[in-house]
Amino acid sequence: MESKDKIYEWLGQVTDPEVPVLTILDLGIVRDVVLDENTEEVKVIITPTYSGCPAMDVISMGIRMALVSRGVKKLVIEQQLSPAWTTDWMSEEGKVKLRDYGIAPPNRKAFQPLGLFEDVGVSCPRCDSEDTEMISQFGPTSCKALYKCNSCKEPFEYFKCH
Repeated sequence: MESKDKIYEWLGQVTDPEVPVLTILDLGIVRDVVLDENTEEVKVIITPTYSGCPAMDVISMGIRMALVSRGVKKLVIEQQLSPAWTTDWMSEEGKVKLRDYGIAPPNRKAFQPLGLFEDVGVSCPRCDSEDTEMISQFGPTSCKALYKCNSCKEPFEYFKCH
């Protein structure tokens, strides 16, 4: 049976279908890996970025393919909804990958629990200007909003805090 570190190494190659530069470890959705030496079962516990996230089926299939293709025969993928996922669980490396990909990473100083003034502090991933404005609260996916940079005039997506 493989080690927990090896399983995590393989999971680090599974990418998010909606933002393919991020791995599921970058996103912080892998909560735990449990190895049962007696049954040789591997359990991967994941938390969706939000309840009902359509990408979770594709992510689960990616996990299954990554581990089964490397010889894991007994695999359980379990979704854990509590505690709810938060962008605080994202890795710093993942946030850099987002910015390099052209998506503004989550920014706690821009987050207001009631949704008030949420556009304050969202920097343009292209020119780094904070002179930006929200175009739409919802982008191509529910976890992103659409913004426009008033400096370079380019539109961009913002990965919302939650």
